[in-house]
Parts: sequence; structure tokens; C-alpha cells
Amino acid sequence: MPNIVNEIKLDFKDVLLRPKRSTLRSRNDVNLHRHITFRNSKQDYNGIPVMASNMDTVGTFEMAKALSKHGLFTCIHKYYTVDQWRKFAEQNPDVLKNIAASSGMAENDFLRLSEILNAVPELTFICLDVANGYSQHFVDYVRKVRSSFPTHTIIAGNVVTGEMVEELILSGADIIKVGIGPGSVCTTRIKTGVGYPQLSAVIECADAAHGLQGHIIADGGCTCPGDVAKAFGAGADFVMAGGMFAGHDQCDGEVIEKNGKKFKLFYGMSSDTAMEKHAGGVAEYRSSEGKTVEVPYRGDVEVTVLDILGGLRSACTYTGAAKLKELPRRATFIRCTQQVNTIYS
Repeated sequence: MPNIVNEIKLDFKDVLLRPKRSTLRSRNDVNLHRHITFRNSKQDYNGIPVMASNMDTVGTFEMAKALSKHGLFTCIHKYYTVDQWRKFAEQNPDVLKNIAASSGMAENDFLRLSEILNAVPELTFICLDVANGYSQHFVDYVRKVRSSFPTHTIIAGNVVTGEMVEELILSGADIIKVGIGPGSVCTTRIKTGVGYPQLSAVIECADAAHGLQGHIIADGGCTCPGDVAKAFGAGADFVMAGGMFAGHDQCDGEVIEKNGKKFKLFYGMSSDTAMEKHAGGVAEYRSSEGKTVEVPYRGDVEVTVLDILGGLRSACTYTGAAKLKELPRRATFIRCTQQVNTIYS
């Protein structure tokens, strides 16, 4: 007999943050920096915990350089060579504290990750990224990486439920990536029927992680700075975005011109485009779970970064949070049927 969870689960579009009385005089008084000590690696992090996704169009070295200037973080995609990593590290030593090297869980992925970490010893973050973080094979892989790199901070995911967050933390991960299907170019929910509304996933997974002194990333589903604020309000320690950082100069790929307008290609890492590029095509036993879109060309990512940070500071001001860390304690979510007036959209 199938189980049905009747409790309503919510997404970012279903809620608004309630404003609260505040003693803050200005948005400028808000501190967006976090200081975090990780449970398993014992390493410290200092920065603004907004992340660019490790998608190959977004998680680039150029993106890392631009975001690191503002204290933001980039999970670098897994397709750079060891020589490219070595050259980047030599030229940009200050950026290394705000980036992670990514890996899947194939044997070749582990070998490449090991080579990168040995070539760039200053690199302390690892992002273990698979679409389905629920397999025992992935849990075993997290344990293997923790055993091999005991003092590196390990990001692992993706999952959407508290029990799996706890399993991965107890297996050696420090930060769990939360989100199945909410991304703008992800079609997992359409192809498989699997997923979890992102706001509720973040609330429940944050509660599970924090009980073990672990941390989480809200990965996917943010379409605007207000969604980033809601994710932090829901208890996320980091918020990761792909689509919000797509289409910029720092993204990989050529600018395409059509009918006098400029675009850049953006695609999910389980899309036909990604699998043709990196794996020679879609294997017979699986389907594509991502789409390929042309996003309007948006110039330098600096403008987008300032827009996100400005929105976050404003959200903290409205809710009376002097520090980003205080936002979950100050956050009250109001369920709504409509967020914005769309008459001129």
C-alpha cells in the first residue's frame, strides 16, 4: 500500500517573509558574512555563503575570480585538467579559499580529484555531486573520500530528506546539497516524478543537519534575490544558484546572436547537450533529465552579484536581522496565493 504524506509542502513561490520591527538604521548595517567551523574537516570558512553551481557553463574559473572579489563561493565544474588547475592556482592564490573542486563517483572521477588536490594543496573544499544522493554506493564513496582527505571540507549531495542528510554527515560529509528537481534547467520531476518542494526540503534538511553540527546548501529553485533570502530564512547555511548566474561574460560558451539579440547557452548537467559533450551521448539505459536553453546575454556578473547582495541586505533589514546568521530566527513565512502584481510583466 503506497504511503501518502498529506502535510502540505511548500516552494519559494508559495510564501513571503513577514516584515518585523527593526532597530537597523540602514541596509549598510547588515553583515552578510558567515564564520563557520565544519563538523568533520574542522576547517573554518569566512565569506558570504552564496555559491555558483558546478555546472560546466557556470562553475568556471572566470566566475570564481569575479565572485571571490565579493566573498562569494564557486563550485568549479569537474572538466578542467590538472594543468589548468595548477595554472589557475598559481595565478589566483587568493581565490582558492572560495572554491571547491568537483567530482562524480566513478573511479576516474576519484583519480582526477586526487590529482587536483595533490597538485593544489591549498584547495580545501571538495564537492561530491551526483543527481541521486540516496544510493549506498554514494554513501560509501563519501566515506572513501573522507578517509583519503581527512582535513578537506566535503560537500555532498543531492538529497531532500532529513534521514539522508544525517546519513551523509555521519559518513564524513560537512555540507549537504539539498534539492532534487527545482533547478531551472532540470527535468527530473518531469521524467521521473521524483522531487520535493524546495522550501520545505530546506527547512527539514537544515533541522536534521544542525542537530549534528552539520550544514546544508539550498541548491536550486532560486529565480530572484528574494528566493535567495527565503532559502537563508528557511535555515540554509549556503545558497547555490545556476540559472541566476547564467548568461554572463564569466560563463563558458560563445555569445549567440539571433534577430539582433544576444544569448548564451545554458543547460542541465543531465541534458543531452552535457552528455554529448562529456560522455559521447545519452546511454541507452537512461534518459536525459535536463534541458538546454538560450538565456539572454547579461554582460558582467558584477551587476547580478550586487543585485543579490542588495536584496539580501534589504530582506535582513525588513526582518530585523543584523547578521545573515540571524535571518532564520527572525523569519516568519506567510503562505500566499500570489506574490507579485504581474500586470506589466
